[in-house]
Amino acid sequence: MKTAVPCYYHLDVEVSPERVGQVRRILAAHLRYWDLDTLVEPVCGSAELLLRAIDEHATDKNTSIEMWWNGQHLITAVGENDSDLRPDQDLRGCLERIAAMSDGWGCCATGTGGKVIWFSRRARAGDREPLVPTAPAPSLREFRRVPREVPAAVAAGPQSGVLEATR
Repeated sequence: MKTAVPCYYHLDVEVSPERVGQVRRILAAHLRYWDLDTLVEPVCGSAELLLRAIDEHATDKNTSIEMWWNGQHLITAVGENDSDLRPDQDLRGCLERIAAMSDGWGCCATGTGGKVIWFSRRARAGDREPLVPTAPAPSLREFRRVPREVPAAVAAGPQSGVLEATR
């Protein structure tokens, strides 16, 4: 089985209605590249919800998006710099939907007055077809019998009455 290699991706973007779809496609491409096709819809959908809410409610549209894959969990974080944006009021509906689609989520303040909203999803690394063992090629012992297994009369050859010299 292929072992998972930890992956990280970071994207800084100024949110606008046309950029939201572009960011969704960029994140989906990275998830597919990491063999996480099953996470494309829930992760990109949640990130899109956050970006649309930031576009609608925030005055500072500069955001950072990060994804970490450790082989079992994908953590996605969206950071924004608007100190007036309140998750408990402005983003309440968005966060409820993210909570329903993710295994875990949270929000924490940054030193600049902004917030980082993160969510995680569990997955297995690269669901692949199982390897089917091939039959081994016949060995030399299967084609030629070992001399000890050959009866003595056959190994001695025809009886001509003449003894051959042994080496």
